Amino acid sequence: MQRKYRLTILLCCLLATFRVNADGKEPVDYVNCFIGTSNSRWMLGPYAQMPFGMVQIGPDNQGNRWMGGYEYAINSVSAFSHLHAWTMGGLSMMPATADFTIENPGPDFPYKGANAGYHSRILKDTEKAFPGYYEVELYDHRVKVAMTATTRCSFQKYVFPDCKDSRILMDLLFPTEWDYGFSVKDAVIKKISDTQIEGYAKCVSGAWSGWNDWTLYFSIRFSKPFQQFNGWNGNKTIESVNEISGSGEMGAYVTYTTSENEEILVQTGLSLVSLEGARLNLEEEIIGPFNWDFPACVNNARQTWNNLLGKVKVEGGTEQDKCKFYTNLYRAYAGKQTWNDTDGKYRDACENVQQLQPGEAIYGGDAFWNSYWNLNGLWSILSPEIIDNWVTTQLEMYKHTGWTSKGPAGIEYSGIMEGSHEVALMVAAYQKKIRKDGEDIYKAVHKMVTNPGGEHPCGGTYGQIDLEAYVKYGYMPSEVNVVSKTLDYAYDDFCVAQLAKALGKKREAAFLEKRSMNYKNVYHPEYKYVCCRDSSGNWDNQFDVFSNVGFIEGNSWQYSWYVPHDIEGLIQLIGKDKALKRLSEGFEKSRKHNFAAHVFDRTMGQSAEFYINQGNEVNMNSVFIFNYLGKPALCQQYTREILDRFYGDSPYKGWEGDEDEGQMGGWFVMSAIGLFEMDGGVTSASELDITSPLFNKITITLDPRYYAGKEFVIEALNNSSENRYIRSARLNGKLLKNFRIPFSAIVNGGKLTLEMGNEPL
Repeated sequence: MQRKYRLTILLCCLLATFRVNADGKEPVDYVNCFIGTSNSRWMLGPYAQMPFGMVQIGPDNQGNRWMGGYEYAINSVSAFSHLHAWTMGGLSMMPATADFTIENPGPDFPYKGANAGYHSRILKDTEKAFPGYYEVELYDHRVKVAMTATTRCSFQKYVFPDCKDSRILMDLLFPTEWDYGFSVKDAVIKKISDTQIEGYAKCVSGAWSGWNDWTLYFSIRFSKPFQQFNGWNGNKTIESVNEISGSGEMGAYVTYTTSENEEILVQTGLSLVSLEGARLNLEEEIIGPFNWDFPACVNNARQTWNNLLGKVKVEGGTEQDKCKFYTNLYRAYAGKQTWNDTDGKYRDACENVQQLQPGEAIYGGDAFWNSYWNLNGLWSILSPEIIDNWVTTQLEMYKHTGWTSKGPAGIEYSGIMEGSHEVALMVAAYQKKIRKDGEDIYKAVHKMVTNPGGEHPCGGTYGQIDLEAYVKYGYMPSEVNVVSKTLDYAYDDFCVAQLAKALGKKREAAFLEKRSMNYKNVYHPEYKYVCCRDSSGNWDNQFDVFSNVGFIEGNSWQYSWYVPHDIEGLIQLIGKDKALKRLSEGFEKSRKHNFAAHVFDRTMGQSAEFYINQGNEVNMNSVFIFNYLGKPALCQQYTREILDRFYGDSPYKGWEGDEDEGQMGGWFVMSAIGLFEMDGGVTSASELDITSPLFNKITITLDPRYYAGKEFVIEALNNSSENRYIRSARLNGKLLKNFRIPFSAIVNGGKLTLEMGNEPL
């Protein structure tokens, strides 16, 4: 096993040498893990993690607040927790030398001399991070901290001062709301030896997300024997024991006498299945390949990321462009999690242990809400194995617990967000020939659009809520649910219709394709905007195009462009001239907001003139509609502006909105290479829209396990900030008549050549 992992590391290093840019930088060197972390949620931080890592270990510093987690502007650290998944957290650790306390009041707590307690101020200039690694010096504890990770394990290095009372704390219920909070219902932390601790914590997410319950098992080993094993439960501290158990506020700490600059290494294996799984993960991912070699583990994480990021080589552009590009590409793989153990075991939504086939993985995360525009297309080109495993995840849920899941955080039924857009990913996986089990996929997705959703017996909600009303009326009546569900459900209908058509199910295909036109039933005949209407057919007599009443995180102006499966029909419905004038006006007026007009439910009832909102899902296709209006130059102009203005490269500005576990990052990467997938790739001959690429040359290395081609190249001749307009486009030497190319042309390998100029064609 050890030889196998070392050989893998060597191969990674050799492969990486071929991806060094002319300036000596590798793709991983362009990633800035601090971008956007001053406007972050729990899932976004400078965490040490692998692609789709279960472990995302890193600093927390915001205490009990919405969007809690890590805030770059705060110069302190509460502790370093292992899980930063949506609605999930667990196992916080902290080295300490100051006066002991179990209180962790947050960053605003006044410091009094050495009594910094549980948390610590940090020396900001010592804080560093790159993919798979984080380090900082804790000022109040005089401890230097460094950490890295494998998929399911963490590896930490603490450098202590000369101290008779050095400690390492392990907290199971740490004080941060991080969006939704959680509670510990039952937990055990047990001393196995003077170098090993094991335990578990049965957790439930906060009030809104109480459907998400999980048991986090952990196995921890230390490079140096500790002197005492102590702990706390509530406000009561317990010393020199072998086990601590209970619920709520509880944790443990071990003590040492340390000399100046003494290193103590800590390795932790996690599992959502069992203690045996945590031990196995630790053995397979850390002990076997690395033992106590911390630099080797750091290098493994770095090279793993470098190989993934290096699947796209960009040439030309500024250093700032490359930083933003590779950081956004990194983010597209840093927001979701792998939840199965190395032996393929995982717990399903009803907490039963299931077994995967070798090579398969189970993923989790937030919703697939419109990920078909951003993440799905990116993953399908660069890493089809990710798409493959997502389909495995959904079919496993369908097989064992009855339904697919629109947001399988912790492999559960979150019910978030709108529609069931995991359907789009699954259908596209078959149409793109990533998966071959079309009949199995069809059974699962057809159930989603033909059977009403509801409360799952194991927690959460599944399926299309209030589907009966949508089917009965041909739209979602305003007294039943939000009108925007009509648009989401219509797109899901279209996706399943395309799979039915591909499988020769003509009757089902015709039925669902016709039902996918239900979106037209909520466009007001006079206003030509989406408008609420009741079950009697009456339109909203208080209609305000900028109000978000009746819409989820958007308004009527924004949602009225949200028909990904029938843009031509939408333009005909609105009228081409009116649609062009309306869309152009929206973009012109959105410059002052950097194309980030935020509209959320928390402003329900308030009306403001908010047009383009690049910072949320439903509006992210709008700029590409110019291609369908016969104005591709406007698409090219505004995509470049969005890349320049909406996306930043500092901790204080990364994404002007909710980054949503890679959604914003996925859009940047796809648009920066000049591509966009309007219908989500669900048709048998899916196409991608073309826009102005940010770089002079983009070389994509294709996966030979899935695709016939070796690489696809996009070359933009005479490209620059001024020369942002495409004058001509040739695919493998053949002149294109429109600004679209087939998905198959990419994965079969070839070259797209764009002639650029400073004036529109």
